[in-house]
Amino acid sequence: MAFQFAANLDDLSPDEPYAATINSEQIALYLVDGQVYATHNVCTHQFALLSDGYLEDGCIECPLHQGKFDVRTGAAMCAPVTTAVKTYQVQVEDGAVMVDL
Repeated sequence: MAFQFAANLDDLSPDEPYAATINSEQIALYLVDGQVYATHNVCTHQFALLSDGYLEDGCIECPLHQGKFDVRTGAAMCAPVTTAVKTYQVQVEDGAVMVDL
């Protein structure tokens, strides 16, 4: 699939998750150390939006049960999450954040 527009780079703030929707797919965007990362926006443990969570040191904490995922790899970092969250490739082109679903 081709890269699709998700947000403007100016919309993102360091350590603040950002919710986006591409073709009805819920995506969370993260600006970590100058790099943009994208994951599916729904926690793999129970339905909660990761964009409502707390981002620190490249990990997003689910707002429901405090499980954590590494936004760079999608890896589940602590209980109660045991299944990785889906990640997406990201490109930034002329200030536009583009995501490959």
